[in-house]
Amino acid sequence: MDLLYNQTNKLIQQTQESFQTLERYCPAPDEVESDIQEKITTVQKNCEKLDTLLFKVPLPQRQNAKLKCDQLKYDCKHLQAALTAWRHKRARQELLASERKELLNHRFSPNPDATTITMDYAIQQQTSLQNAHRGIDEMLYTGAGTLESLQSQRMTLKGAHRRIMDMANTLGLSNHTLRLIEKRAAQDKYVLLGGMLFTLTIIGLVIVYVA
Repeated sequence: MDLLYNQTNKLIQQTQESFQTLERYCPAPDEVESDIQEKITTVQKNCEKLDTLLFKVPLPQRQNAKLKCDQLKYDCKHLQAALTAWRHKRARQELLASERKELLNHRFSPNPDATTITMDYAIQQQTSLQNAHRGIDEMLYTGAGTLESLQSQRMTLKGAHRRIMDMANTLGLSNHTLRLIEKRAAQDKYVLLGGMLFTLTIIGLVIVYVA
């Protein structure tokens, strides 16, 4: 099971590197996109095999193994979502490029019957279309920057999540200990609410009797 887990984890890292290649200038994006989809499919199949192998892991180690498998599934879902977002983004870029090319290649034929008001309206309409395309381009650049920022935050959160898991495994926290911590947090909340209620009651009595 450890061998399959390590292979799957390495495959996820390779897929993330392929995404970085896709974000940069790529002469053959179709091939990289197809390679990413194949790797994601392989990761999904490996996760199914790991779920089956979990029952063969000794009971004391099963919880830790399940956490690792869940982390692989979580990463796989995010990779699939990122690939879907990339495909939508690419489709929008191709559509906008096609519309821009069609607009630039469009030739306006002279109309001798057009009045000055009609010509002004046509010029105004063309200017509005150009401004609209310029605004769409700015929105795309902003969206691309936001996507890169979210990917960077995701990698940071992923690293923090793994460090927390490692710390938990190192400290040997058991389910019983975690339940005690949750129970203590709930008790502290009730104590806090009770203290606040008591304080408000005393303040109310002081105000009533002083007034």
